Amino acid sequence: MKGVILEAGAVSTGDVPWSPVTDIMPFKIYDNTTEENKYDHIQDDTEFVLTNKVKMDEALFQHFPKIKYIGVCATGYNVVDLAAARDHGITVTNVPAYSTESVMQLTLAFILSLASGVPEHVKDVNAGGWTRSDKFCYWLTPIMELSGKTLGIFGYGNIGKRVAEAAMVFGMNVLVHTAHPDKYLKDRIPGRLIFTDADTLYAQADIITYHCPLNSKTEHIINKENISKMKDGVIIINVSRGGLVNEADLKEALLSSKVWKAGLDVVEEEPMRKDNPLLGIDNIYITPHIAWASIEARTRLVNTIADNIKGFINGRPVNVVN
Repeated sequence: MKGVILEAGAVSTGDVPWSPVTDIMPFKIYDNTTEENKYDHIQDDTEFVLTNKVKMDEALFQHFPKIKYIGVCATGYNVVDLAAARDHGITVTNVPAYSTESVMQLTLAFILSLASGVPEHVKDVNAGGWTRSDKFCYWLTPIMELSGKTLGIFGYGNIGKRVAEAAMVFGMNVLVHTAHPDKYLKDRIPGRLIFTDADTLYAQADIITYHCPLNSKTEHIINKENISKMKDGVIIINVSRGGLVNEADLKEALLSSKVWKAGLDVVEEEPMRKDNPLLGIDNIYITPHIAWASIEARTRLVNTIADNIKGFINGRPVNVVN
């Protein structure tokens, strides 16, 4: 058996060992792989491929017919053509729910930072703003108290549920829109946690956070039409998938103050392009896709990848997505 890890550097910079995986079988490890060099990094006798963002498609399967297992080192698996993999007898696995706590944490960090204006005030103090002030205090932007405000959560999987729980600790009321509300009848709290349609969520929420997959129904769901349905001065947070956002429409809404502030951990094309329309806007905070990246979450990720491989080898595959 022989394997390759295509994007090891996206999971660990040396702080999380790959030994749970490499102890199973020999793996050729690449810090990074692109669409341009993926055919150079996979060998003719490679059977096991671990990928994150590198696409696995029909052409690749035909070129490397010995591949029998693809382990996606993430929860989302849209980088793999599942039908083509199935036709070639290739098993595809993912790693579900490993980063729930970490993504919830960054979501709350965005909510708190955006509501309290932390980054802009820290920046101003470091630039000497407080030393030039003739008052003992000042604020550059309105500061929002979360208690009593309404948080809209678009998507209610593991992450959305944890965000709702955390928000209620701060005294927020929660509106949830999900494709399958009947699954969560026990979660409803009258007056505190309410399941509703998308338009009601848009109209009533002070802050909207997205925790849904990217598919044909959600692509560019944060767009001019839907933003127009939201409250003036709404806050928008997306730590899910960059493709949920029409970036030109969001830029327009930020510049007009229809959207007061936004927090994004993802953009449509990653790494971020120099001409991304959201760069250089003062009322948006953007982090480089780090919501999932705590040491604890990445350790769980590697351990689950190893368990997935062992399950496949032993004839009891787990976390199979095709």
